Amino acid sequence: MNPTPFEHRRNLESLSADELADYQLNRLNQLLSEVVPRNHFYSEKFGDANLSLESLEQLTQLPYTYKDELVQRGSHDLAANLTFPLEEYVRYHQTSGTRGRPMVVLDTADDWQWWLDTWQFVLDAAEIEPEDRVLLAFSFGPFIGFWSAHDAAAARGCLVVPSGGLSTLNRLALMKTAKTTAIFCTPSYALHMSEVATENNIDIRSLPIRRVVVAGEPGGSIPAMRQRIEQAWDAEVIDHSGASEIGPWGYADSERRGLHIVESEFIAEFLSLESGQAAGEGELSELVLTSLGRSGSPVIRYRTGDLVKPTWNSVGENGFVLLEGGVLGRADDMMIIRGVNIFPSSVEQILHSFPEIVEYRLTAHKKGEMDALTIEIEDRLDQPERVEKELQIRLGLRVKVETVPTGALPRFSGKGKRFIDNRGASNDS
Repeated sequence: MNPTPFEHRRNLESLSADELADYQLNRLNQLLSEVVPRNHFYSEKFGDANLSLESLEQLTQLPYTYKDELVQRGSHDLAANLTFPLEEYVRYHQTSGTRGRPMVVLDTADDWQWWLDTWQFVLDAAEIEPEDRVLLAFSFGPFIGFWSAHDAAAARGCLVVPSGGLSTLNRLALMKTAKTTAIFCTPSYALHMSEVATENNIDIRSLPIRRVVVAGEPGGSIPAMRQRIEQAWDAEVIDHSGASEIGPWGYADSERRGLHIVESEFIAEFLSLESGQAAGEGELSELVLTSLGRSGSPVIRYRTGDLVKPTWNSVGENGFVLLEGGVLGRADDMMIIRGVNIFPSSVEQILHSFPEIVEYRLTAHKKGEMDALTIEIEDRLDQPERVEKELQIRLGLRVKVETVPTGALPRFSGKGKRFIDNRGASNDS
């Protein structure tokens, strides 16, 4: 008897390291043989390289792919890595544009099915069942993440409740009407919804919501933020990670230590931030991914810019690599303040430990030739000194913290932009 799709996913997770490598190599060679002869971007990039690989180690001889290479300057801003003529594509999406101009990514029908199949690992981790009623708390623009979540949940048999165009208050009312059992949103929007609920005397803990699936920004794997969301909603938070140009690559492990990479669908490499070579166990590194099931818009050895700490020998329910703490930050966000490497996510972890802080914003700038950081907080206690003290204890740095009136800082329903990098502006005197 053939295994069910659920059993098939569990079988893939239980492959030994050698079995997984063989599985990935076979998938990779199939992808290369299909893509490279037709894909102008990769045929030029790889040139005369031997693309019938005998081991995964040979993959490291191929050049990296960078996002800047994929962004074309034209009237349509289509990604440069398309394999087929446009008429073979059925899905049009854009990257969020939070780090530059948006890029159009396209998917064929087969590619889109791969998105939905890969998303099932995320839904498995969240224990989403066909009986669940899933509300998608985001605006239905061209951003791919929640369109794929919508279709994946529907494919699973769930009742899917869209809420695009609604205000936060109306979304809360819809949750009650639809008897929602799971919501999909960004971590910060989950907290913002709870803030609006409190302001309007709505008891969201009385709703039947049992899962809050989050993505789009750090938070789901940050314990302090996760605890705040869970306390507000009386529901379990499940983290997830993906990217428009890559696919839905990460899902929460059962002990919520971080994210597993769906290694049956992605080959992961880890570049040491210190040496630039292959990273070791638990070493801070940049994540490099190769998607194995998206032939229409392939990415091979893609430098994601995400900073992670891989763990291969962790005790858990499967053999896929675990990223301790999920995505820890972005390589281009790192600040060196008085000789100490600081990432926004490290600061956010500390800020989220203060329940009285409603919203915040971090601004990096230059002070002479040195990096500097200013933090603005909406603080119900109006006591920035206690936050400065905690930052000094946990980071070993004095960081200026300023309070601003409640409601002064922006709110976000999509990806939040709470880190402003002004280091490229003129230096402070």
